Amino acid sequence: MIVLDQLTKTFGAKEVLRGVSLEVPDGRNTVIIGASGVGKSVTLKLIVGLIEPDGGAVEVDGDIVHQMDRRALAALRGRVGYVFQFAALFDSMTVAENIRLGLVKRKLHEDEMQERVAESLAVVELSGAEEKYPAELSGGMRKRVGIARAIALKPSYILYDEPTTGLDPITSAVMDQLMIRTRDLGVTGLVVTHDMRSAFTVGDRIAMLHEGAIRQVGSVAEIQATDDPVVRQFIEGRPGSPAPAPAWRYQ
Repeated sequence: MIVLDQLTKTFGAKEVLRGVSLEVPDGRNTVIIGASGVGKSVTLKLIVGLIEPDGGAVEVDGDIVHQMDRRALAALRGRVGYVFQFAALFDSMTVAENIRLGLVKRKLHEDEMQERVAESLAVVELSGAEEKYPAELSGGMRKRVGIARAIALKPSYILYDEPTTGLDPITSAVMDQLMIRTRDLGVTGLVVTHDMRSAFTVGDRIAMLHEGAIRQVGSVAEIQATDDPVVRQFIEGRPGSPAPAPAWRYQ
């Protein structure tokens, strides 16, 4: 289980997280929603130790992440797959070479690496794309390769950073089905997004991050029925108070 305990994080004069606490139960997809810039991606980076908290702690399977040494962090990242917002593929490498990166670090046998590459591409419905380069793929296909790269490590957890951003509705729906499929394979998912259609589709639990703290946590049904005005405004996509009308008019 992943546990966030009173996490705080400040960048310069900006206090991003102000005591974030959340449990991510095993075998389910937990979705963190919230406006752009509220710290959703920062939270993911704290989980895998890419940055350290100013206060509080992240526990993964009982281990405190910011107390881990380099070797322990490497082992953690083998258990926690990370799907970046823009896939983060190396343009000079083929699809297969991108997926193999983490496998090479584990010093797996060549036959096992080839098998894992093929299996992970089959899961994301990209079999036969091994020798293609990222430039030959659509944005949605690149994101699917990012998921395949995570799956190939056979992780316990996968963190998804805005997986549907920039995708058309059909490709977004494909991404949703992949996140559900990986959960059904036994992988615990933590998804950060501001896409409510996707959140309601893939999430078993939804948490809203607002002004540096978790505002509400609940099932999809509970969030949809919320009477919290801030949460309701966000999930319905309603703007705040309108700006005053200008004194001038178009002629």
